[in-house]
Amino acid sequence: MIIDEFKKFAVRGNLADLAAGIVIGVAFTGVVNSFVNDILMPPIGLVIGRVDFQNLFVNLSNRHFESVAAAKAAGAPTLNYGIFINQILNFVIVAFAVFLLIRQMNKMNTAAYGPPPTPVPTKECPQCASTIPLKARRCAHCTSELSV
Repeated sequence: MIIDEFKKFAVRGNLADLAAGIVIGVAFTGVVNSFVNDILMPPIGLVIGRVDFQNLFVNLSNRHFESVAAAKAAGAPTLNYGIFINQILNFVIVAFAVFLLIRQMNKMNTAAYGPPPTPVPTKECPQCASTIPLKARRCAHCTSELSV
């Protein structure tokens, strides 16, 4: 029984869409990481004084290290705030790209199905406080007669 339910779940379109979305998301993350680390941050670092954001860190040990990689290789504790700044930029770029994608999908959905229906104006029944249509002459919940 549970195997049959799992088969139905696994072959539904939503699961395949989710899997495709995850694969594309992973690939997109790689592209964004490369964009931030290889294209965006070097000019920013150059403008602020030849700073390599990947090597901005606070050394928590007594020894001196030239880079984060050297500190990690030696097992020294560090606060890698430059890498953190890169990750924040990655997040902002991915979030903005997802926003643009969802925005475009919503526009296409509205174009295909039209605008969402306008809600029916309502009022509150004076007897039972239920929400009923504005033009109702009798409450559907308590059946009391209403003045229009």
